[in-house]
Amino acid sequence: MFSNRKLLIATKHAKETVIAPLFEQHLNVNCFVTDLFDTDTLGTFTGEVQRKDDALTTLRKKCLLAMEKNQCDLVISSEGSFGAHPSVFFASCNEELMMFKDAKNDLEIVVRELSMETNFNASKINNETELFDFALRAAFPSHALIMKSAENNFTKVVKGITDRKALKKHFEDFQKEFGTVYVETDMRANYNPSRMKVIEKTAKKLLEAVQSKCPNCELPGFVVTDAKAGLPCQWCSTATNSTLSYLYTCKKCEYTSEVLYPHNKKTEDPAYCDFCNP
Repeated sequence: MFSNRKLLIATKHAKETVIAPLFEQHLNVNCFVTDLFDTDTLGTFTGEVQRKDDALTTLRKKCLLAMEKNQCDLVISSEGSFGAHPSVFFASCNEELMMFKDAKNDLEIVVRELSMETNFNASKINNETELFDFALRAAFPSHALIMKSAENNFTKVVKGITDRKALKKHFEDFQKEFGTVYVETDMRANYNPSRMKVIEKTAKKLLEAVQSKCPNCELPGFVVTDAKAGLPCQWCSTATNSTLSYLYTCKKCEYTSEVLYPHNKKTEDPAYCDFCNP
């Protein structure tokens, strides 16, 4: 289905460095990137261009526009989001959505990766001590920084700062010009090794999804569509909120398969039982 076809990786931030080797090796496709479509037109992390839609809608638009501009029918793209972790208090997280879209075979496969392995942070900076303390926490200079006068002021934005002397010089310039300085981590993949690792992990998950075929019709993308809770407690056998099974569903023929004990355990620790540990 995919062998010897051209696969466009829609990115301007070097994501192809971790995506292309995987898909070329395992799907025998020929990956390429172009500058005919600027993915930043759909939103930037620094806020100059606000993302108008949710992450999945934006990702789908990115794939469709990239296909149209490059006249190709096979594309991969990803969309990242950063913020507070949905269940771990006071922790930041990186959510990556990655889509494999095949217009020729009317196929769309999406995977999601949620990771706390991120340096995502931002702060108003008052002096050089605060500046370099922030830089240390942000894993600078291997991870770049961005500077502007205030969080929502885009009059002047300096991105991709990876040099200590340059960081100090920009700080002094912003203080003189605006009186205030706002520094944030540069979350673009080519300036953020932590995010690039998450993208690589997401790409591996996407490849696995593409290689997973429906047992009934053999369409790629036979992936988990739901999870059932109810793994029994090891002590009292009461159903817990832990995952008992995964449901796999084919988008084409709607064939469904249930796989029990996806985490390779048939009972749950009593610590997670509402009856044994209320």
